[in-house]
Amino acid sequence: MTFSGTDMARLLAITAKRPATVIQHILRNGYVTTEEIEALYGYKHAPRAARDVRELGVNLETFRAHSSEGKPIAAYRFGTPLFLDTPLTNKSLGRTTLAKTLKQALVERYGARCAIYCQPVEERLLQIDHRVPYEIGGEPVEEDIDCYMLLSPSANRSKSWTCEHCPNWNDRDPDMCRHCFWAYPEHHTHVAGKQQRQIVLTFTDDEVAAYERLVERVGLANAADTIKCLIKDMLGESAPH
Repeated sequence: MTFSGTDMARLLAITAKRPATVIQHILRNGYVTTEEIEALYGYKHAPRAARDVRELGVNLETFRAHSSEGKPIAAYRFGTPLFLDTPLTNKSLGRTTLAKTLKQALVERYGARCAIYCQPVEERLLQIDHRVPYEIGGEPVEEDIDCYMLLSPSANRSKSWTCEHCPNWNDRDPDMCRHCFWAYPEHHTHVAGKQQRQIVLTFTDDEVAAYERLVERVGLANAADTIKCLIKDMLGESAPH
């Protein structure tokens, strides 16, 4: 891919370390894989590095590649046009203030809890995330806090990976995202395009003993199926014995 002098100058004007690293690699090699971002540059969350580039208005395409072991992974290359007319976010100024006030509004509404794992998390560790990835749905109105969710760091990483590997990452249908577990776990109809329903079940405090007894009795591999059978028994939906 060839660029005009103006486009190249705009690319080279990006000096923030993480997005500049991704851009320079793509300029040299034509693309960069998630494996390369992590292995060569030490960025453990490759989708976050790609998002940094997109936030600056650079159009990155996601496509399938293969790891050094032959496994399918995500990769990024420049799209056409190279620059988006409107960056994925135009809130680089005042972002800290926005994040602080938005987080407080979300905590007041939902509590200091991870929306995916439904567990209390220290407020300082919670991360604000778009329910519908802004790569798909764009930037919502600031005041519409229903468009955002609070996630623990691990849930945020899991969501980013899942979204980047979902068929809708290419189709870019916001309505599909609005019915996904990773966007609206409280009323989802699918999980990343699969006709599934999901509940994240975490055992804490005194419940840990019950978990350990369950695993001891049926084995870890059978624990989920055992819980499903117990639910069916409770609802009177088990098959006749």
